[in-house]
Amino acid sequence: MTRNGRVLVTGVGAMTPLGADAPSTWAGLLDGKSGVRLLEEDWAADLPVHVAAPLTVDPAAQMPRAEARKLDRGEQIALLSAREAWQDAGAPQVEPERLAVVIGTGTGGILSTLGQDDILERTGLRRMSPFAIPMLMPNGPAAWVSMDLGAKGGARTPVSACASGAEALALGQDLIRSGRVDVVVAGGVEACLHPFTLAAFAQMKALSTQSTDPESVSRPFDVRRSGFVMGEGAGIMVLERAGFAEARGARAYGTLAGSAVSSSADHITASDADGQVFAMELALRDAGLAPSDIGVVHAHATSTESGDVAEAEAIGRVLGNGVAVTATKSMTGHMLGASGTVGALTALLALRDGTVPATRNLDELDPRVEVDVVRGEPRTGQWSAALSNSFGFGGHNVSLVFTR
Repeated sequence: MTRNGRVLVTGVGAMTPLGADAPSTWAGLLDGKSGVRLLEEDWAADLPVHVAAPLTVDPAAQMPRAEARKLDRGEQIALLSAREAWQDAGAPQVEPERLAVVIGTGTGGILSTLGQDDILERTGLRRMSPFAIPMLMPNGPAAWVSMDLGAKGGARTPVSACASGAEALALGQDLIRSGRVDVVVAGGVEACLHPFTLAAFAQMKALSTQSTDPESVSRPFDVRRSGFVMGEGAGIMVLERAGFAEARGARAYGTLAGSAVSSSADHITASDADGQVFAMELALRDAGLAPSDIGVVHAHATSTESGDVAEAEAIGRVLGNGVAVTATKSMTGHMLGASGTVGALTALLALRDGTVPATRNLDELDPRVEVDVVRGEPRTGQWSAALSNSFGFGGHNVSLVFTR
């Protein structure tokens, strides 16, 4: 049984390895472009990992210097993406107390944490930034966006590893359905390309160490996948109570019809098909839809050996093997806390445009993957509903359902 209230998506914003905004990101996905490149910076020379997926532009250069210098890179990205989404939604006229912000992140301001610690060790505390604490705190992106928009209905920060951005959308939906607010600016952000994080993920054998032909390294569901590629970015959506949006004549991309959050309670890093099945089934029930209603799935699919197989099994158990599945981390890399929202954006726009991006680098499908993964060229069709999955270390599972 669904909870009360329809929730519309009226604005979108993004900064990703494929583009500086949502339209260029979507165009890059449809064109099958790759944002993965060789790391040529001096700090990467001795690392076991030599590829990553950075942004196409420097976010600090997109805002006044006085503003940029007091923000962590992740805060800059979140603020710019939120401004894009807000303008895309038509800058809704809403009472401050009826406007909330929910922006998730996996690592918070880790670049500022590590950078300021380096300054402390090398030159002493007097050289540290007075903005160090606001820059490193995980709630910084949500707080800065709330101040930028004058949102007084709450500024919240889900921290659930790679499911953070998707959980932010689920929480935003809950806030609107509860009647507490009319509009929520929700999404996820991550900026943690640094020797420490790359080395740490490499030590746990999660990252690919291949570097020949960087654009081919991220290959979800392919038999030759060897680990994920770390990226950075943000995805933001403006969610609105349907009655509020319709009263102001807003254009809508579609409806966030259902969401579910589950915890596998099984292993701190391993994927668990049972927990993923539970999340997908709950999301469908929340949306009031049957498995046969879903035409498109944006898979979490990070390009890890066991994770892709577990998710394919879960999708097959819930939806069958005939649904069109796409895995866009093959192009963007894994943006950790931002990936869930960018994946949701992909599912939403696939419904709007009747086009599903093809999964890049899928040359030979793993025989254990029995679902219908879109590859080669984008697939066109008319679908009424799509599902987007996000899973994170710690057993966090989030599934979102969108309808046209």
